[in-house]
Amino acid sequence: MTALLTAAFPDANFQLSNDSAQHHGHMGDDGSGESHFSLTIIWAGFAGMNRVARQRSVNKALGDLPGNRVHALAIKAITPDEG
Repeated sequence: MTALLTAAFPDANFQLSNDSAQHHGHMGDDGSGESHFSLTIIWAGFAGMNRVARQRSVNKALGDLPGNRVHALAIKAITPDEG
């Protein structure tokens, strides 16, 4: 995910956290230890985009990972002025 985000959002700062251990045994946990993630991404390119458009752009950058290998991804996408 890191490589995909870096390629799609040049000069962005982001923090990607693997939260899978907190969801062990829950629905969507496939036992791989890589099912639930949280992402905070700060990028100037989000200026003028609403929350839904920002999240869609992140999901587009990640391709088929969300919904396939990644069961859940919590996204906080903001501009540097909002952070």
